[in-house]
Amino acid sequence: MKIFIVGNVLKDVYLNLDTRSKDFETDKRNVKWLNLSFDASKHCFYNRHSSLGGAAVTLEVMKKMGLNAEISDSALNFSDEQPAQNVEPDFYRYILVSDDGVAYFAPTNTRESEFKPSEDKIDYIYVDRSACLTQETVGKINQYLDEHKGVELVVYLKAEVNPYASELAKRADLVFTETKNEEPADNEIFISESEVSYQDIVEPIAIERVDKMTHLSAYSIIAGTVLGGFVLGNTVEDSFKLARANVENSTIDSVLGIEELKELIDKPEEDSLELIAASLMAPKKGILAADESGGSIKKKFAELEIEDTFENRHDYRNIFFTTPDLEKYVNGVILFDETARDTADNGMTNVDYLISRRIIPGIKVDQGLEKFEGSEETWTKGLDDLPERLHEYQEMGLKFAKWRAAFNLTLNEDGSVATPTEKAILTNCKILAEYARDCQESKIVPIVEPEVVYDGYYPIEKNAEVTGKILDCLFEELKNFEVNLSGCILKVNMVLAGKQFETQSTSEEVGRFTADTLKSHVPEGLAGVVFLSGGQTVEQATDNLAEVIKNGPFPWTVTFSFARALQDPALYAWHGDINNADEAREAFKQRLIANTEVL
Repeated sequence: MKIFIVGNVLKDVYLNLDTRSKDFETDKRNVKWLNLSFDASKHCFYNRHSSLGGAAVTLEVMKKMGLNAEISDSALNFSDEQPAQNVEPDFYRYILVSDDGVAYFAPTNTRESEFKPSEDKIDYIYVDRSACLTQETVGKINQYLDEHKGVELVVYLKAEVNPYASELAKRADLVFTETKNEEPADNEIFISESEVSYQDIVEPIAIERVDKMTHLSAYSIIAGTVLGGFVLGNTVEDSFKLARANVENSTIDSVLGIEELKELIDKPEEDSLELIAASLMAPKKGILAADESGGSIKKKFAELEIEDTFENRHDYRNIFFTTPDLEKYVNGVILFDETARDTADNGMTNVDYLISRRIIPGIKVDQGLEKFEGSEETWTKGLDDLPERLHEYQEMGLKFAKWRAAFNLTLNEDGSVATPTEKAILTNCKILAEYARDCQESKIVPIVEPEVVYDGYYPIEKNAEVTGKILDCLFEELKNFEVNLSGCILKVNMVLAGKQFETQSTSEEVGRFTADTLKSHVPEGLAGVVFLSGGQTVEQATDNLAEVIKNGPFPWTVTFSFARALQDPALYAWHGDINNADEAREAFKQRLIANTEVL
């Protein structure tokens, strides 16, 4: 297979602007630019690094993937043994780097790209991002394609589209684009600084290291690697993973070879509890709890006179999973067994659909509450066949699980608050710890959820006391069961007065009491803490979350794992009518935005 690249070789010269600079201006798009009217005598520049850019980056990517590639009208022929250092570039591009941002300076008039195919058989013509096309060049490419059937054409369209490139793209077999269309063509792959995507397949990209690479080279690395992956026979998903690994680990000195890339994407991240837990607790996002049991969702529907059918349950949950940009606001979704086995509208399982959106799927595995004999206190069922169920869930692609234990604060006959008994606390904490151990043995991250139920009559001080006592017992039992805390997440109630108490807690009080309780009773080694909303109103949950965050910092990431506080506006908007789905998605999205903004 031979790939013939049409494009220009650039010379990127990095100049470092010293840290005294305050001369970057921010435009309306929040892009920082250098103000050239500054007094140069007050600043120092030094040559930081020079490297070949443009089509040279694409060539290096393909050569290191073991592909036969060359650039039209260029003697550049990258190899591991003799890196390209002394090639005369088509033009120089200066990149000024500062703590405040990056500025690019390039000649206005670039050299027009040539199409001079070699006599060897060509399998792919790739019009690179760096190409400066003319009508004449496009004509030559079209003529070549007409005369050589079976040659595949790949075109990269920059955000500032060249009209000749757009014309050529009409006959392309594959198009890379920096413009995200609502209805992309079947042969269109979108590339940005944050993702590479094709239809419903999205691979997030994290390019945050300007000191190692600019976004200009990153675009070329992504496109070149994806194309190389296709040529080598990889799937879209695997090609995207290769591109992600390449762009996130390359430097301005060198991209990665194919063996290095394979090693990176073949790492068993899905088997690493710490990595899964860290991904679930990635900052500025939460976890959606969409795990209502059959009884819970039936009760929800009954309140709005919605018939409790499988179709209605499917449509309702589908609203959340198909909400645009869901992956921007949540790292994971907790599913109920029925939902995990259900199928998305595109034919994928819900589990695979969430994974395709880079959202980690999880599962509720407890089987509800059972009363202790002769008592109103409860313990949580489900341990008997848990290892077998966890094995099946792991095979289905589920990466984490959740188990809830409930603790009620009731009133004694004399009006005092009856707190949970030692037996109830110890039994439930042992169950939570055994569940967590079983999860980790099945390579599933456990979320342990001890909940002091909000619907009670008690002051905020009593909640803090009981929550702290439960957490102390829980972490002692987790230690006894040898649970790896860095692969374990705590889901817990906020500390606030009971719903029936005459004096309700202010958000400021909730933030202070909750933060103090967590800092005093949760060990530092834990992967993270997420909050349940527990019957709070949607606004109350968000306001309280904001105040908890204000009382940080914490030694672990703190975020939300709400159910009703995210879903209720969507439920009321949908009301059992599929025609209201878009309105419901928008209502849900607004709650996601509101909660992520306070993190």
